[in-house]
Amino acid sequence: MHLAFDQSTDTGPAVVCLPMFSTSRAATAAALRPAFAGEGLREIYLDLPGHGDTPANCPPTSQAVLDTVCAWLDHHVDPPVLLAGSSYGAYLAAGIARQRPDLVRGLLLVCPGVTIARDSRNLPDNPPLEAPTGWLDAAPAALHAHLDAALGHRTPTVVATVLAALNAGGPGDPTFQQELQSSPGYALPDENAEVVVDGPVSVITGRQDGIVGYADQFRAMRHYPRGTYTLIDAAGHYLPYEQPALLRSLTQDWLRRTPGIPAA
Repeated sequence: MHLAFDQSTDTGPAVVCLPMFSTSRAATAAALRPAFAGEGLREIYLDLPGHGDTPANCPPTSQAVLDTVCAWLDHHVDPPVLLAGSSYGAYLAAGIARQRPDLVRGLLLVCPGVTIARDSRNLPDNPPLEAPTGWLDAAPAALHAHLDAALGHRTPTVVATVLAALNAGGPGDPTFQQELQSSPGYALPDENAEVVVDGPVSVITGRQDGIVGYADQFRAMRHYPRGTYTLIDAAGHYLPYEQPALLRSLTQDWLRRTPGIPAA
């Protein structure tokens, strides 16, 4: 259950933050720390198995990764805790809430994966927003297609911010990540379970997110009777880096709806 982690010095309620696929806890902190600033929370940023500085210490399946995170939570925090995540991290956070509701006080799900198979995702087909000439010039050519699909706020500054985040933290284990992503076990076995999750939930999506979209996330709201859904224009899959001020405002709303969280 060894997971590399960083935590803030605050002594308030714990919020455990899970990363996007293939990224590190440093990238997660860059994405979410501004949203939590001044709230007094004990922020904990984890590296998943095979990511960042955590070794590949479990089988390459999402269920094994989820079980490893749950074992870490059982031994390192006093449940229930707040869970926050982006993309794959949000997919895992929702899975933890389904399988181990005793661990979870509330969910902040940013551009969450809902269905893991790419051909099953309902993706937007609107034309991309306009962008200045050369907006992708600073990115490696191998990332151009990905960033073109992923970004709604399309400027050189946003690209530079995303690239810095993607390159932050430990190197991870590319072999493990490839095995995980290409395995039938990449999908959690209860991905389609009709489980109701109690507690405050905030689902935040980007209208130009060409990676996971926003429609599947809205349909998933039936699982969250205390859930708020937000769709942000000029935002894509890297929403925390594209629209940080809006993310902070929505995070503060989520915290205000969470019993026992003191007002900042």
